[in-house]
Amino acid sequence: MSNGSRRHFTPQQKAEIVRRHLSGKKAVSDLASEFQIQPSQIHGWVKLVLDQAEAAFRRQPGNRRGDEAKERRIAQLEEKLVQKNEVIAELMEENVRAKKANGEL
Repeated sequence: MSNGSRRHFTPQQKAEIVRRHLSGKKAVSDLASEFQIQPSQIHGWVKLVLDQAEAAFRRQPGNRRGDEAKERRIAQLEEKLVQKNEVIAELMEENVRAKKANGEL
């Protein structure tokens, strides 16, 4: 790639290259040749992944409780909406009956 243009890889592409290397399927030199990049670039991506590996195992306290609270709130609001819709339907029926009684319909 000596024409001066830079190749840009998406995060998904980078992750796939790193996965192929870490799974033991491909050597860095083979991947570098295949994607026409320097092996040091792949080594950098692998280092980045390994440096952030602990984040995959980190628990986020309170996150589950927050989700449960949101789900309860959504259920309450949905129930309230159903009740309001029922009231609106009753009022509309009453309105139609009143209009018919007055001869407006």
